[in-house]
Amino acid sequence: MSLFSRRGYPGQTADQLIPPRPEKRAGLTAVTADTALRHSAVWACLRLRSNLISTMPVDLYRKVQGVQVEVPKPPVLVNPGGEQVDMQEWLYSTQFDLDRMGNAIGLITARDGMGFPARIELASASDLGIKVKDGRIEKYRICGTEYDPSEVWHEKQYTVAGLPVGLSPIAYAAWSIGEYLSIQDFALAWFGNGGMPAAHLRNTVVQTLEQAKADAVKRTFKAATQGGDIFVSGADWEYKPIQAEQTGNAWIEAKNYGVGDIARFFDCPGDLIDAAVTTGNITYANITQRNLQFLIMHLGPAVARRENALSKLTSRPRFVKLNTDALLRMDPATRAQTIKTQLDARILAPSEARELEDRPPFTEAQLAEFDRLYGPPKTPTPTGGSAPTGATT
Repeated sequence: MSLFSRRGYPGQTADQLIPPRPEKRAGLTAVTADTALRHSAVWACLRLRSNLISTMPVDLYRKVQGVQVEVPKPPVLVNPGGEQVDMQEWLYSTQFDLDRMGNAIGLITARDGMGFPARIELASASDLGIKVKDGRIEKYRICGTEYDPSEVWHEKQYTVAGLPVGLSPIAYAAWSIGEYLSIQDFALAWFGNGGMPAAHLRNTVVQTLEQAKADAVKRTFKAATQGGDIFVSGADWEYKPIQAEQTGNAWIEAKNYGVGDIARFFDCPGDLIDAAVTTGNITYANITQRNLQFLIMHLGPAVARRENALSKLTSRPRFVKLNTDALLRMDPATRAQTIKTQLDARILAPSEARELEDRPPFTEAQLAEFDRLYGPPKTPTPTGGSAPTGATT
């Protein structure tokens, strides 16, 4: 996202609030929205968050006498990008841009009868320029073409007061990302392009070796060793391979530190992207607890923002909910126990429980089979009232 001027504030520009992106350098490697994806931790964080949020079912509801009732979804919540781009792909792409750029944009190319967007064709946030006047967006520039705000769908996150766009985590993590990429580039150049000699051939007798003799010994040694032959020398020559273990370990340590640092920038637990945990083991009773902690502490705010933004694509009082239960999948034993507890507490009806298991309602033949095998259901004992005659109280 390019920088833009803020009119009405003489001498103040947005670059005082947003770090410049494309030309920003950290170390030896320029960090942009695209080069940052070469960092495995950046890719893993973006992939994990986008995968989970995009696969949460999108439901549309309205309140009827205080009860939440599901209603049919408009086309923009089914195929928001047209027949070629369904909701899952659209959610993935927008979440990917939101998490790395702080903004997701698209052109509104069709509207429904009520004036709400019916089709939104996404554009890369890297090609976005914004013209601001008096703290409000006056024009959008996408790939060099200007658009009125009414023609553009713009969703943002990581906002600050007085700035009509979201902040980019990649811009603020540029130093950490750049350090990792610079180490990566240097290591490739050092080891891959002959930056370090493979070995040291030293004469243990002569302190100063003439260049002509050194060249002759080098040619003889290379001719023998490259062909797999035997190299013959006296006691005055010592061959020592050069080891780079110490330097390599230092690079690996720096790269491991960078992975954990990026996990914090992108709000994603390090253990979920296979980052090394150096402060002790993180244990959870079961996978459901781990997913619940991740949902509440990390994904929950992003999910709530997305629900609010998607709700603006429909008429009120309808509202969008992302079904987070898809993330909280339990193991079969825990799931069965949870359903049984809800049935016993009469929170869940048997028909609803079977629907959760993707099974049809009981048939009359099945109910008759239950009665034959287990007997008819017992009549519940009435509660309250006076004690029966002769009963001890």
